[in-house]
Amino acid sequence: MTTLVQVLPKKKRRKKPRIQHVPRYHVVLWNDDDHTYDYVIRMLMQLFGYSFTKAYLMAEEVDKTGRCIVLTTTKEHAELKRDQIHAFGRDPLVKECRGSMTATIEPAE
Repeated sequence: MTTLVQVLPKKKRRKKPRIQHVPRYHVVLWNDDDHTYDYVIRMLMQLFGYSFTKAYLMAEEVDKTGRCIVLTTTKEHAELKRDQIHAFGRDPLVKECRGSMTATIEPAE
């Protein structure tokens, strides 16, 4: 009696994919004396879609501490949001206001 044995090729082990973390960045809004709470709240609601309450709390934080992290995201998105803050324009309620608020981005640690 003859037995046939089929030899199968060895399965290659799949390497686990390396997880690469995308670096995160904070968008930081800086305080100044040229913008009202109304301006800051309106800007945060329009640019970030925040509720009135959340925008008010952020306006209060930037006023009390001098800065506030308004978003943590990818570098490209953080740059876009920083640029949108810079392009938002002057505060019409403050005669001496010369332009938009200042925002920066910094690596999230």
